[in-house]
Amino acid sequence: MGETSFYRRHLLAIHAHPDDVEILAAGTLLQLIEKGHKVTIATMTAGDCGTAEYGAEEIARIRQNEARRAAKLMGAEYLCAGFMDLAIFSDDPSRRRITELLRQVQPDIVLTASPVDYHCDHEATSTLVRDACFGAPAPNYRTGGSASPVKAIPHLYFCDPDEGKDREGNEVEPDFIVNIDDYIEKKAAALACHESQRAWLKKHHGMDNYIETMKEWSASRGAKAGHKFGEGFRQYRCHPYPTTPLLQELIRSGTGSQKVSD
Repeated sequence: MGETSFYRRHLLAIHAHPDDVEILAAGTLLQLIEKGHKVTIATMTAGDCGTAEYGAEEIARIRQNEARRAAKLMGAEYLCAGFMDLAIFSDDPSRRRITELLRQVQPDIVLTASPVDYHCDHEATSTLVRDACFGAPAPNYRTGGSASPVKAIPHLYFCDPDEGKDREGNEVEPDFIVNIDDYIEKKAAALACHESQRAWLKKHHGMDNYIETMKEWSASRGAKAGHKFGEGFRQYRCHPYPTTPLLQELIRSGTGSQKVSD
């Protein structure tokens, strides 16, 4: 076992809406929580547009409660950044807000949305989180909050886009796929906490059963690496972000991850 297995790391999984993290990364996070690492799940919005039945304030309250239940089931903490659906933009006030969130959490590793995805909120989240990771250690980048700058730029990873495809339907290949065979049912249980989304996703997305759809996506990713179920990630290695494979090492310290074949 490598050096990384001997002390606790803090992971921040931040995506656009309640249920995004559970769909795309819950199996990986469950493994890391089981190993003793700390996980915080954050959503940019409370999901105020994710309904055809309730007003914005009511569905936001419902969905935040669902997100808290899912995080508690997983053994994680939950935060909401307070944006509105379809109103996440890469601008300076938004970047400072996410930088302050990173400073409050002080993560070693950040997981976030794919830079290219079907939803504008996902893509804007990816850009904001990427740039906030860069700014979070810079003391002169003022956020208006009281949190201290992080010690260093966190290791940054992008989750798969939904269905593992870009807007044109092309496959987005992950750098590596995490084996989540032993965690798929608990991942499904966490996703099931977001019960308000069953009717909405059927009406708006044409997904008759969002839990079964998640399992189909996870099975498709897992098959690429010889697993029944998997989750794919890409590490952001642009200068000066960390390039050491920290997440991969944490996963390999117990159950495995497998590099995608060239």
